[in-house]
Amino acid sequence: MSQLKPAVILLVLLSVLTGLVYPLLVTVIAQTVFPAQANGSLVVASDGRLVGSRLIGQAFDDPKYFWGRLSATGPFAYNAAASSGSNLGPLNPTLVENAQGRIDALRQAGPGGQRPIPVDLVTASGSGLDPHISPASAQWQVDRVARARGLAPDDVQALVVRHTEGRQWGFFGEARVNVLALNLALDAMPAR
Repeated sequence: MSQLKPAVILLVLLSVLTGLVYPLLVTVIAQTVFPAQANGSLVVASDGRLVGSRLIGQAFDDPKYFWGRLSATGPFAYNAAASSGSNLGPLNPTLVENAQGRIDALRQAGPGGQRPIPVDLVTASGSGLDPHISPASAQWQVDRVARARGLAPDDVQALVVRHTEGRQWGFFGEARVNVLALNLALDAMPAR
């Protein structure tokens, strides 16, 4: 009994400390110092409605929008509660079918001719939620988007360049384009 009392007191104390005090402290600091990030990096349109998050991709299939990477989440695409890769190997017939289906959709949707399609437009990311594409993938889609919106390709290309983010801190990762931010900027452009 002499050992049980200190053990129970320590259990209660550590439960309160790690289960209540620490999470509350971290939440207060995050909401104070990084409120946008702590709330999911949400993106609000100019009219005030919530349109998504900078951290989670969305399905765009209208030719007037830039398309992002494929999603490997289930039971529906870009399901943030089910982040996962497809785990399909390069010889898996399902991976080949998915990639070929996307290639066919890209070729059918717009001018790209026989130019090689960047690999990130036909494969899913490791999380299945990647909101970014490579600058090459964005540039590959410029002609289709410009034609669908009645814009000059040079204007759309300039928008892609403005929305291209460099490597983090100059050396981590690769250059990338956030598809949601780019599509919102497209919607803000006046049509000719």
